[in-house]
Amino acid sequence: EDTGEYSCDTGDQESKASLNVKALPVLFKKELKDKEVEEGAVVKFQCELTKDNATVEWRKGTMELFPCAKYEIKLRGRTAELVIHNVEPEDT
Repeated sequence: EDTGEYSCDTGDQESKASLNVKALPVLFKKELKDKEVEEGAVVKFQCELTKDNATVEWRKGTMELFPCAKYEIKLRGRTAELVIHNVEPEDT
């Protein structure tokens, strides 16, 4: 959001320069870990990112997951969390 044209004006003269900011990629500081739970339990997956409030997608295989009664999706600062309620064998 700092990308743009900047200028310094003395009244009689003006100097201009452009600023282009290359965004750093979002990386994982802490990756997901495998879990094993009993059927009917609640399980949490968490990962830590290198940027606050980055855009993340949660997937099971190729299927994107969305918030609903079964899936709770949270993003607080640099921590992304997926909570799966009432896990079933099909959730493996």
